[in-house]
Amino acid sequence: MDESNVPEATSHPLIDAVREGDAGRIRVLLDNGADVAARDGDDWAALDWAAGGGDLAIIRMLLDHGTDPFAVGREQRRPYQIALAAGHLEAARVLRQAEDDADPDGPADRSWRPYCRAYLAAQVSQYPGWASQARSGGGTPGEATAGQDADAVVFLHDDLTVTSSMRRGEDVLFDAVTAEWERFCSQELGFRVPDEMDLVPESPPTAPNGPASPGQP
Repeated sequence: MDESNVPEATSHPLIDAVREGDAGRIRVLLDNGADVAARDGDDWAALDWAAGGGDLAIIRMLLDHGTDPFAVGREQRRPYQIALAAGHLEAARVLRQAEDDADPDGPADRSWRPYCRAYLAAQVSQYPGWASQARSGGGTPGEATAGQDADAVVFLHDDLTVTSSMRRGEDVLFDAVTAEWERFCSQELGFRVPDEMDLVPESPPTAPNGPASPGQP
């Protein structure tokens, strides 16, 4: 092993082994009761580092030894979210399944929110109720439609409201959300809120995703 590439010791043997990718040492430590909940100076646990590195074997090993997939440090990012941010799709899938297994009755919605998609006003105004229910400049429904300029760009948000601003709740043009409108958005406009995994970068980073430095998100 190239000693120059080994991260600085953390004083947590299990975390050190995970950061070094030493599966054999990790197995020994786990079998001997290593504390899987221990955190290093960055407030990252072993599973956080495994998630950031995308190492499936190590992730599964830690989960099999009772590591809590929901545990978070001061960044408030679950291991699943760390893997997702690092672009490690398979690792994210394993961790997401671990969350589902640990809390099968928990919320299953992992849509990317807030989310909006741009359309031409001419497209959304094809909705049969648009003329009578659309707003103009945030006014009351029926004052005017948002489609005076068919080439104007409007924004359909994850709550199915339509605005002339990219910000949800600003310059609302349409908020008469009904089952009929929902069907129109889905079937006619092809609108859906993407799953978190749909927006993962295609090429994962070459180095493990570590804790955010001060001043970074």
